[in-house]
Amino acid sequence: MRAPDILKLSTRMFRSRLMRTFLTILGIGIGIGAIMFLVSLGYGLQRALISQITSSDSLLSLDVVQGDKAALILDNAVIEAIAQFPEVKDIAPLVSLKGQVEYEGTTADIIANITTLNFLKFSNLKLVDGKMIDPEKNEILISQAVARVFNIEDTKELVGKGVDIAFLATVLTEEGYEQLDLIPQTGKFIIAGVVGDESSSFIYFPLGKVGGVTIDAYSQAKVRVTSTDTLDIVRNKILDMGFSVAALSDVIDQANKIFNILQIILAIFGIVALVVSAIGMFNTMTIALMERTQEVGIMKALGASKMDIMYMFVTEAVIMGFLGGLVGLIIGFLGGEILNFLLNILAKRVGGNAIDIFYTPLWFALTIAGFSTFVGFITGLWPARRAARLNPLEAVKYK
Repeated sequence: MRAPDILKLSTRMFRSRLMRTFLTILGIGIGIGAIMFLVSLGYGLQRALISQITSSDSLLSLDVVQGDKAALILDNAVIEAIAQFPEVKDIAPLVSLKGQVEYEGTTADIIANITTLNFLKFSNLKLVDGKMIDPEKNEILISQAVARVFNIEDTKELVGKGVDIAFLATVLTEEGYEQLDLIPQTGKFIIAGVVGDESSSFIYFPLGKVGGVTIDAYSQAKVRVTSTDTLDIVRNKILDMGFSVAALSDVIDQANKIFNILQIILAIFGIVALVVSAIGMFNTMTIALMERTQEVGIMKALGASKMDIMYMFVTEAVIMGFLGGLVGLIIGFLGGEILNFLLNILAKRVGGNAIDIFYTPLWFALTIAGFSTFVGFITGLWPARRAARLNPLEAVKYK
């Protein structure tokens, strides 16, 4: 029997038993759609989280803080020593001081993070309004929490406005004693941008604009290496110096492992739905065999071989599996897009940012379509073998 003839006989059921075939394909499609929907959700969440916390600079950066030895101080000498490593491209220190910000008669207590522009770049800092500071100008960044202290909801109103800043630092009195005192910074400082943080009141202040305060030790530093291959080399060198080191890449690796486990769990739930659909398809193929027993007997009596009969039933099952996969891809894609659209509407109403929490890699879509076709093949294999083994005389007499 020629291949076109087998294909024509295999697709006849789509015309004679249209509703039953459609429901079988829809059942497979729902199972495939459930897998695609759930796994795409896992991929989307992973992609959204990683994109929010990473950049090329942050992935090549190490965070250096004081280690267990209290005698070790992250001072200018240590910063200079680390900067001399051949694998280090740049280093950006940060020191945190308590202070105050005054705007139009309202004073807010803040933590002043005094640092360089490179530190902000390496941190992949996200701004909700405004722009990054120019270290050559009297510009600062503030958090959303500072804006709330000033009773300003729309942070765009603060961008470009001037504020007075003072740092709480240790100074020597005329008698030679140390005491804490507020050291006002010279001139007005312009708010260049607003950082998206409503939980803590802080500012970012350019290190080169500090006046009246001697900074000879730092809270932490970010070290940017030349490439990912030198990340561990620099880490080990700094650890040997006695300081603690952390890398954002380690956090990302852990997050990816967690999301991989989550995707497997979600896929298992989807596979359960697919198994139920496959059982329905198997039932459909079995009923089709019973209905076409006489037909099979006549075909074999006219000279059709066992392989011809098998090919006919297997082709029919594979076509249903393939179409079920296509329907499943459409169901999963539309389901994700609709839910994502509704969630973004809700996020905008509560003041959040729109984000895409569904993502389907092309290779996964192709794999799931192939998997659906394979399920159809497996489901139709047993009825096909049973049909091929029918005795022609008994099949013709079957009622």
